Amino acid sequence: MLPIKTILLPTDFSKSSEAALRYACALARDYQARLLLLHVVEPPVYYGELGMAVPLPADFDESLRRRLEQLVPPESGVAADTMLVEGNAAREILRVAEEQHCDLIVMGTHGRSGLSRVVLGSVAEDVVRHSRVPVLTLKTPILLEVADVKPAAPGEETEGPAAERGADSPESRSVLIL
Repeated sequence: MLPIKTILLPTDFSKSSEAALRYACALARDYQARLLLLHVVEPPVYYGELGMAVPLPADFDESLRRRLEQLVPPESGVAADTMLVEGNAAREILRVAEEQHCDLIVMGTHGRSGLSRVVLGSVAEDVVRHSRVPVLTLKTPILLEVADVKPAAPGEETEGPAAERGADSPESRSVLIL
């Protein structure tokens, strides 16, 4: 069994990050591990000939900290800490993972391909390529929909995404391999 004491969950507050949070909480609970929630704020964008920065609201950092702290409900039984840092997302995730002696990084990925991947890049891919610790990436926000649907008893009709796909559809099943 892989000893997992600290799990890093980088989040951008997207659906993909929400799916990754569910896995990270389950793993932290099962392994009785510490969960570290990280949000990386990209440096301000400069524009125009004068190089002016886009101003951020005065309470921007504080609102992000509150949002991070509210991600894991106290009744979940998971010990969670939060960090808010500024910089390049992939580099900061790797730095924090090393400094905090994380045993696992769990992160969502947007699954971009083609031109959008070239233009926007892939933080998850960069982290996977350069990480010294195992990285679990989750691409499927559909798992959120499937997880909320209870299996129907034989002969019972259900509603929702899983029912529309059919019980034997590959999308109605999920497997977590570590």
